[in-house]
Amino acid sequence: METTIASSVYFLAVAFTFLIVIPVQNILFPEYPSRASLLFLPHGVRVLSAWLMGWRAIPALLPGVIAAFTYVAGWDAFLPSRLAAIVVAVSVAPVTFFALRAAGWNLFPSVGRSPCWICILVVGALTSVLMSALTNLAFGTSAVEFVAYLIGDMSGLFFGLLALIYLFRLVDRAH
Repeated sequence: METTIASSVYFLAVAFTFLIVIPVQNILFPEYPSRASLLFLPHGVRVLSAWLMGWRAIPALLPGVIAAFTYVAGWDAFLPSRLAAIVVAVSVAPVTFFALRAAGWNLFPSVGRSPCWICILVVGALTSVLMSALTNLAFGTSAVEFVAYLIGDMSGLFFGLLALIYLFRLVDRAH
């Protein structure tokens, strides 16, 4: 069930980004040199899935990430550089959360403890830097792309957090 939800939300976030966000971005910023989205909602899905599910986020997101890469790149999604990017996309956020927990900073949800939303944004920024660096290595893209990925990831995570906070409040009111 969580695989269906996580992968579906991831794929829908990618479709929304490529069908709506990027075309609007191209209209509003025609001189923008990057093809990266300035609002990349899938990063929010990756980080929040890793935060909520831990290691289970990897298999939960994998079908959606593969489907999204195939949607965007066709059969080129199975080139070595894209396969490396798929591994990066599903693994960096969970690895980061567990590395931070091993270092003494446990951010995973816990009964009786309120989520530290700012902390999750910090982890999202860290994972964005790691993912952007690793993805840029895999694709051999420029520093402009790195900055564009960082902006898009952070804005996507921010709006994803807002949506999750709103969802949690709705669920609390229902009980």
